[in-house]
Amino acid sequence: MAVTDEAIEKIKAMIVAGDLRPGDRLPREADLAERLGLSRNSLREAVKALSLIRVLDVRQGDGTYVTSLAPQLLLDALNFIVDFHRDDTVLEFFEVRRILEPAATALAAQRMSDDDVQALRKVLADLSDDASIDELVANDLDFHHRIAAGAGNALLCSLIDSLSGPTTRARIWRGLTQAGAVEKTREQHAAILEAIAGRQPELARSWATVHVAGVEDWLRVALQGPVG
Repeated sequence: MAVTDEAIEKIKAMIVAGDLRPGDRLPREADLAERLGLSRNSLREAVKALSLIRVLDVRQGDGTYVTSLAPQLLLDALNFIVDFHRDDTVLEFFEVRRILEPAATALAAQRMSDDDVQALRKVLADLSDDASIDELVANDLDFHHRIAAGAGNALLCSLIDSLSGPTTRARIWRGLTQAGAVEKTREQHAAILEAIAGRQPELARSWATVHVAGVEDWLRVALQGPVG
């Protein structure tokens, strides 16, 4: 194991063991290096690496702190990686969405507040019949985000949000090229909403699966032929 990796693992172990908690300030560099049996240089490199993935927060003139370790914060690194996806990997993002979103939708049917259900209903109502493709996609992203948030699991919501970006181009492409895509999206959104409002988690799960899988299946076929 590289020296820096060893240093990272030792700091991680302190956090996992509870020796360092969210918001705690790390001991002085010299003291921590001695405690962990590390060189100050390897400790310094480990701190840099952990600050990049938002585990540590280096405050100039103040010290180094453990962050809140909130899922949304830690997933910033995943969002950065996701931004480098290639078009030929977009199907993999849809496959993961097909696994996660139906589960989130089922949870939303159980946990979403009545006020949030009404807000979700308003999202659909606000989409005009002559909406542009850009407006449709923005509405679609908002709809899916609200359901993910309504699942009541911050980590699950962050994961789903991070997967939305790479699939946006495919949604636009489908809206522009597939006949009836806009109408089908609206119908499926309405069915998902009614299942959530009716507190029917398995029906909500089923409609979410149909919805995401439909786009995935269309894209799989589209990628096999010429792109127009």
